[in-house]
Amino acid sequence: MTERMLGASKLNAATFEEIEADVTATPQAFGVVVLSSVAAGIGAGGGLAGLLAGTVASLLLWYVWAYLTFWVGTRILAEPQTRATYGEVLRTIGFATAPGVLRVVGVIPALRGLVFLATAVWMLIAAVIAIRQALDYQSTGRAVFVVFIGWLVQVVIFSIVFSILGIRL
Repeated sequence: MTERMLGASKLNAATFEEIEADVTATPQAFGVVVLSSVAAGIGAGGGLAGLLAGTVASLLLWYVWAYLTFWVGTRILAEPQTRATYGEVLRTIGFATAPGVLRVVGVIPALRGLVFLATAVWMLIAAVIAIRQALDYQSTGRAVFVVFIGWLVQVVIFSIVFSILGIRL
């Protein structure tokens, strides 16, 4: 798992291909999302309640974003050679969160904003590579578009749900 996290963090396409093909890697992807989320909770200094809520939210967001990305990428913006399962997308997107483990450095208040911004951009780039590999795209631009659409739809859905529930972020 550690080697795969490093490979994903290095934006290594072959690592994402390996993760995509390994149906037993889904629990590892789950673990990566949890580790990344816990690191963010520690880095943000949100306390135990914030850490638990953040971890649950991260897992939910991971499942939703992976599904939206899978659906858009295989139904709306598929290329002729696109063949993928939800599990393949779920695994690769999960490992794309590996750079988020560095958010633990946010415990240093002066670095928090920079670390969170840098890791967010890094994880989005990793997600693009993950999607390009999982959906067998020839075009990185198409992968960028699919990741963006999935992310945007997820933001809209959760903004509406949080607004209805009176949750302010």
